Order: sequence, then C-alpha cells, then structure tokens
Amino acid sequence: MDEKTIKFLNKTFMLAAILVVGILVFFVGQMVYQNKSLEQQNANQVTVSGEGKVYAKPDVALVSLGVTTQGSTVADVTKNNTDKMNAVIAAVKALKVDDKDIQTTNYNLAPVYENTVIYAPAPMIYPSSDSSTTKQIFKGYSLEQDVQVKIRDFTKIGDVLSQVTIAGANLVGDLQFTIDNPEQFREQARAKAIEQAKANAQNLARESGVNLGKLINVYEGYTPSPVMYNSVKAMGGAAPEAAAIPTIQPGQQEIDVTINLTYQVK
Repeated sequence: MDEKTIKFLNKTFMLAAILVVGILVFFVGQMVYQNKSLEQQNANQVTVSGEGKVYAKPDVALVSLGVTTQGSTVADVTKNNTDKMNAVIAAVKALKVDDKDIQTTNYNLAPVYENTVIYAPAPMIYPSSDSSTTKQIFKGYSLEQDVQVKIRDFTKIGDVLSQVTIAGANLVGDLQFTIDNPEQFREQARAKAIEQAKANAQNLARESGVNLGKLINVYEGYTPSPVMYNSVKAMGGAAPEAAAIPTIQPGQQEIDVTINLTYQVK
C-alpha cells in the first residue's frame, strides 16, 4: 500500500470519527436540554391531594359453595358429584335465589394417588442396611365443583348455609359482603376528595404566596373495602344435619377516593 493511499485512509477514518463524535455531542445536548426543560416545567407546577370517604351498607352477600367427591372411575365420581351439586343448587333456588346470582367458579377432575413406602430387605451380610422406596398407587379420581352465590336478602344467609350442607355441600366458605353497584357512592367520595383538594390548593397558594394557574392534570385513586369474613369450610362427606349458624352482621363498607390536582404556577 503506497503512502498516498495510507494518508487517504487516515483522513477518512478521522472524518468518520469526527462525524460520530459530533452525532454523540448532538444527542447528549438534546437530552440535557430536554431534562432542563422538564425540570423548569415541573418547577412551575404544584400538586395537591384530597381524600373523600363514604360509608355504605353492603347489599350483597357472596358465599362459595362446593362439592368434592372421590370414586374409582370417572363415570362414578362424575355422577356422584353432579347429583350432589344439583341438590345443592336446587336448595339455593328453593330459597328464592335467582339463576343469575348462581355462578360456577370451579370444576376440577383429577386422579388420586397414594404414596406407599416399600421396604427392600437387606442382604444377610449387611443386616442393618435395609432400604426403602416410595411408590405411587392409583386410588381413583377426585372431582371438585364450586359455585359462587349472591344472596341479596340477608335474612336468608343462615338458611342458605344450613340447607346447602344438608343437601350435600362439603365446601362452604369465603363469605363476604359487598355493594353490587358502588359507583353512586364512589361519585360521592370523589366529590368530597375534589372539594378537599381544591381547598388545600387555595390554602397552599395563600400561605406560600404563589399564584395558581390553570388545572393541567387530575389523577384519581380508588380503594374499595369489602367486608370480609374468614372462610368457614365444612370438609368431608355430606353433612347429615346442618351446623348451627351464628348471627352474621354485614357492617358497612368504606369507599375511599383520593384525588391529585396539578396546577400551573404563575
């Protein structure tokens, strides 16, 4: 390679390096400019918050009812489980619960195995070296089906829990109270939160001496608080008689809304 070619390549590489450095400097400058603009913009803003709470009585009780059965064949376990679940649903409907308030939430069919330990005798020359292995033995099938029931008449809660256990439900629990349509109460809580946030903004402006400009952003946070009870489950086969049901108080539900208002500062 002659000297002229080497000089030409060196100049080419140098120009390429300068071009790359120039591009990097340009992008870094843009990032710095944008960060400074964002900082300046944020410096001319203020955010205040307000909280609104409303308390309302629940109007719906939710309870999970289930039937779990075991059998040697799929046909046996399916028929047994279906008969019991149909009886449970019939008991619920007999208490004037609408079809729309009964929803299947789980249907699970699975094989059942039992772990059995098998001991292997040790050779005579090693009498203390017995060994064991675990083997899975197929025992049949297990089927669990669950439904969630909405109870709108709270006077029937005890009757529902009592009658379904008699009908064959052996999984009963996850009782909770909630509001079927909470939006009306959420609107009330939102109005309170906005009123409080605006008052906080005026107080902040008065005490700090700044002038608030137009409202440029609104953010809402919502926290529903259903009234929960611990699960009360009756495990095993169908109960021949219902257990005593305690008096259950639905209490009240807290609906909490948080509002953040962002203003420009003049």
